Amino acid sequence: MFTSGSIQSTLSFREKVYSIDYILVFSILILGIISMFAMYSTGRGTYDYHTKSHILRFVVFFFFFIAISFFQSKFWYQTATGIYIVFFLLLLGVKYFGLTSSGSQRWINLYVINLQPSELMKIGLIMFLAKYYHRMPTTDVNKIKFLFLPIVVLIAPALLVVTQPDLGTALLIAAGGVIVAWLAGVRIKFFAYASIIFLSLAPIAISFLKPYQKARILTFFNPDKDPLGAGYQIIQSKIAIGSGGFFGKGFLNGSQSYLDFLPEKHTDFIFTLFSEEFGFFGSVFILLLYYLIISRIVKIGHITRSNFGKLYCYSFATAFFIYVVVNMGMVLGLLPIVGAPLPIMSYGGSSMLAIMFGLGVAMSFRIYKDSPVN
Repeated sequence: MFTSGSIQSTLSFREKVYSIDYILVFSILILGIISMFAMYSTGRGTYDYHTKSHILRFVVFFFFFIAISFFQSKFWYQTATGIYIVFFLLLLGVKYFGLTSSGSQRWINLYVINLQPSELMKIGLIMFLAKYYHRMPTTDVNKIKFLFLPIVVLIAPALLVVTQPDLGTALLIAAGGVIVAWLAGVRIKFFAYASIIFLSLAPIAISFLKPYQKARILTFFNPDKDPLGAGYQIIQSKIAIGSGGFFGKGFLNGSQSYLDFLPEKHTDFIFTLFSEEFGFFGSVFILLLYYLIISRIVKIGHITRSNFGKLYCYSFATAFFIYVVVNMGMVLGLLPIVGAPLPIMSYGGSSMLAIMFGLGVAMSFRIYKDSPVN
């Protein structure tokens, strides 16, 4: 039997370095470097504020990802509840002390960074529920009394984020929690009941949506109805992607983005800019990098011994996949615009911090794959 400290004490620093998943590391690094060039292109070939900030953040957070990878997996198990509580308190802080920008109150000033806690909660909720179900016998997973806490810890932060208002992020947070519960063995019937309740309350929820949120939903069904207003961004996005063809127009030669036909190209629509400049084959290469990242996280879940590690890695990989699909579906006009950044590629410190944090936790389960967490 392994003791909680035996594996840690027998692993030398050299063995820990050898245990790193270098395919995952280099996939992240290559994607980050590509994102730097893409951000440089959004500034029309100049090192503007967004470009400099994005490069600095990626470099800092990449080393942060490497550093926390060496934290023992037991550490994440012991702190998962505390991490969730801290992120939840930050969400409460946003509600009462948050910064408002463009009509949304999503950020809190921590002096060194304007943090968006809702991004971190995506990871915090997965960690909390992975720990919760790790300790639970499979015979208890579907008992009503053991479903109450997961429902509360899922709904509470989602509702706080909805009030910011940020419906898209709230849905992504909830999706992460649902994924953990499903992988832990919660029966489909409970998700069906929840879906029925959600759909029955949808008309009431719609009445609380902001005008711009309603416009986004209506625009999704018919963007040509208001081509110069609510439908402008998605129409320009599809034109830019289509005009890239197979090989693209070349670096810094994207007309839709370079001539400012495409708003917010440095944030949620960074994939549009990249597709216009590098075309279909460039887009496929980006998808390949995301596939490598997700598949390596899944592989870590396969080889780690702890149920906590398996639940976390499988859930985080699935959530990561959803983040990518939602963003790309959004810029292709297949999904409504919900304000979902493309992991690592999009501009945004909180989003990158959350993703790198999530990746670092996953990597620790690779390095300490044989270590029990409790």
